Amino acid sequence: MAQTETPGTEVPRTRLRWWTELPLLLLVYGCYSAGRLLVRGDVDDAVEHGLTLLRVEKLLHLNAEHPLNRLFTREPWLGIPADFWYASLHYLVTPAILVWLFRARAEHYRRARTWLMASTFIGLIGFTLVPTCPPRLLTASHGFVDTMAHYSSYGWWGGDASAPRGLGGMTNQYAAMPSLHVGWALWCGVMLWWYGGTRLTKVLGVLYPLGTALVVMGTANHYLLDALAGIAVMGVGHLLAPWVTRTVDRVRARLFPAVAKAGSSPVVSGGCQTSAGERIPRQRESRPGAGAEPDPSPTDAGDGAPAPAR
Repeated sequence: MAQTETPGTEVPRTRLRWWTELPLLLLVYGCYSAGRLLVRGDVDDAVEHGLTLLRVEKLLHLNAEHPLNRLFTREPWLGIPADFWYASLHYLVTPAILVWLFRARAEHYRRARTWLMASTFIGLIGFTLVPTCPPRLLTASHGFVDTMAHYSSYGWWGGDASAPRGLGGMTNQYAAMPSLHVGWALWCGVMLWWYGGTRLTKVLGVLYPLGTALVVMGTANHYLLDALAGIAVMGVGHLLAPWVTRTVDRVRARLFPAVAKAGSSPVVSGGCQTSAGERIPRQRESRPGAGAEPDPSPTDAGDGAPAPAR
């Protein structure tokens, strides 16, 4: 049977294997983490960028961070879960969604993974060009409280963002613009909405990115404009993902022509040759010079009875 492709789905050239995908994802995340750590930027520049964001938000009459931060600081039943959310879900939900897509929605996995990876590298460019001091590291005169330091006795983190105690020096605390906490959460939400298939997954697809946006501002780890920048980065990554996929396919075809040819080989079925996704009706065989084969009639039944008059 010829292989068909339904509209809006992606049929990968070659079947993806977990033992090739896992090292790729680990390599990309390792490069991202190392790059994020190396491009710390100048502290004075980072503080000035943070204050600039506050001035822009004041000009636009935006001030979501202060009331949320005061609420999380005043109410431990909100602040403590928010700190756990910030410190853990970012690293748990995103890999879980990737694994789910790989196993249950394989036809969409490659494009989704490429979208996430492209957006992540765009975020790294933002960290490099615009090192930004998060609200929690501004002086107390600006009215922010570092809730993760405030509630550090309840978790594994110290006063240095979400890093485990004693490992604060292993993080870049001035990588606030854009907020990839929000960006990755948006990606997870979109995947749940598009491919979850149930009302519950759609609800979770809305609540998870929305909750993450509130958490990053309420814990004083990001400004509102950081969150909006994270959304914008994911939008650009989504637009670039098809181009990145085509580029990778072309490079692979040049470097490994045998693999590319095997991955795009035609499908042979029922004596006719088709490419993937194409249907060709079966044709009757005919010999050169032979007349067309007559249609079967009731006289072929073997009883010698004449066909009824028409």
